Amino acid sequence: MNRSPHPIPLLPTGSPDALAPLPPLPALQNPSSHSWAARCGPLTWGLSCLLALQHFLVLASLLCAFYLLLLCSLPPGALSYSPAQLLASSFFACGVSTVLQTWTGSRLPLVQAPSLEFLIPALVLTSQKLPMAIQTPGNASLTMRLCNGPGCHGLELWNTSLREVSGAVVVSGLLQGMLGLLGGPGRVFAHCGPLVLAPSLFVAGLSAHREVAQFCSAHWGLAFLLILLMVVCSQHLGSCQVPPCLWRSSSTSSAHIHTPVFRLLSVLIPVACVWITAVPLGLSVVPLQLSATAEAPWFWLPHPGEWDWPLLTPRALAAGISMALAALTSSLGCYALCSQLLHWPLPPPHACNRGLSLEGLGSVLAGLLGSPLGTASSFPNVGTVSLFQAGSRRVAHLAGLLCMGLGFSPRLVQFLTTIPLPVLGGVLGVTQAVVLSAGFSSFHLADIDSGRNVFIMGFSVFMALLLPRWLREAPVPLSTGWSPLDVLLRSLLAQPIFMAGFLGFLLENTISGTRLERGIGQVLPSSFTAQEIQKPQKSREKAAQEYGLSLPIQNLCACIPRPLRCLCPVPEEAGDEERGPSEPGETADLLPGSREPCPASDREALRSL
Repeated sequence: MNRSPHPIPLLPTGSPDALAPLPPLPALQNPSSHSWAARCGPLTWGLSCLLALQHFLVLASLLCAFYLLLLCSLPPGALSYSPAQLLASSFFACGVSTVLQTWTGSRLPLVQAPSLEFLIPALVLTSQKLPMAIQTPGNASLTMRLCNGPGCHGLELWNTSLREVSGAVVVSGLLQGMLGLLGGPGRVFAHCGPLVLAPSLFVAGLSAHREVAQFCSAHWGLAFLLILLMVVCSQHLGSCQVPPCLWRSSSTSSAHIHTPVFRLLSVLIPVACVWITAVPLGLSVVPLQLSATAEAPWFWLPHPGEWDWPLLTPRALAAGISMALAALTSSLGCYALCSQLLHWPLPPPHACNRGLSLEGLGSVLAGLLGSPLGTASSFPNVGTVSLFQAGSRRVAHLAGLLCMGLGFSPRLVQFLTTIPLPVLGGVLGVTQAVVLSAGFSSFHLADIDSGRNVFIMGFSVFMALLLPRWLREAPVPLSTGWSPLDVLLRSLLAQPIFMAGFLGFLLENTISGTRLERGIGQVLPSSFTAQEIQKPQKSREKAAQEYGLSLPIQNLCACIPRPLRCLCPVPEEAGDEERGPSEPGETADLLPGSREPCPASDREALRSL
């Protein structure tokens, strides 16, 4: 079995162990990053706000990109309300879902945002009814054109179709929430080994390459400049220390601490530079698809039924089922990726169930507010965590509050539509590339020389990329004679992440293989601390501490019905949590090191499990 000898460590941002002196580290690791991590204490509010702003910029890029793809052929004035209000409602729903997720959901520092799992069924649902026709010339990105044939409907169907998409979002949220309450995601996640997660993460990184190319093609010079700056800041200048530090460590006598500013701000600095550069070139203009005939209000209170209630039809029900299944697959992969980056144990079943339930609640809220896009854990935002190598619940919480506040002002949201298209493409391209690389790092936990594993990985990835391409280029659209079934099949088969996860799960759990071959004995990162290797109980306590509920909420678990106990920690975890602090350190310990080095014999014993 091939193993990576020393995975790249991430920086801690305020964990309780961050102030402890670290032992000498191997030469392959970056000593400057560990030195800074060992001396720095918790994040200050100023730096936390800057990191939250970076997450917000990635979220804004996602929202603007998906709305442009959904409304790309909508002429100005066809909607009866401002598109900025649609964006504002999505920001508000994403903010509420993010706050709930970090507070009492999965407890992972995940930012909630729309994803392709909602966009693809929405395009399938509207393409059968709107006066539009989808074109994919050659290898070009997805484009749409107005339908001028005699059988085309009028433009007044846009409002009705968007209401139908909102109804599908509500259905997906209800179904996802119900599955979470019944404990389905936790049971499924327990059977998702490296050979299920690796194809899902690999395809998740490739799933948006066509859309990224479409936005970058607006101006390849600016897109290349942004990507270059993000790579240089996060990688080449990642170890460049700039004094002074914004906080002071109580365990050292030094007055100033050097900080890797370029790495921590590897999204904010490039975006600001390219955005300012685009203004003189005239590229920072409001796209016609997001412009409004009337000015958006400065203050607006999002509430259900603002533009009429969502429309529930059999076709919306079918699209909602596909959204729920695909979003569930994507979110479980996002949980695994985030825990791997934070060097936490994999989320226990109760954390997965709570997280998926609250994601469903966020989608229901988004649909009731009129948004055609739901909420799910965002892969690009997890890629952002890997870029600046710092993860914090406080940062994710602040990003959610910022989204909620911006949702009250459509006029401010309209300013975000001036982000140049190359910036949207560049930001999504770099963050998706990080997710793609996570697929390789997950695959190394299994035996990569096994013919069984090679087949599962290759077959799942290739078929997940082949089926959506076949649907786009088939001379005759898939048709069963019943429109709701057509929507369901076209939506599911066009979801690359769902297809990769489904095929990987099916093959992994039906093809015989040993635990060593499947990588089941290597579910923990190889960089786990020596204390956790020597004391498995400490690993369980760490999982109970990080994923557990606060004590006031935990006391309510005894009052809920027994069928819903899957949302609460098991008694052993609850006992461990009661002995510790009710609210664990709000930031993640991203250092794989510990106070004592791991003996070579212990490392070999771990690899032989």
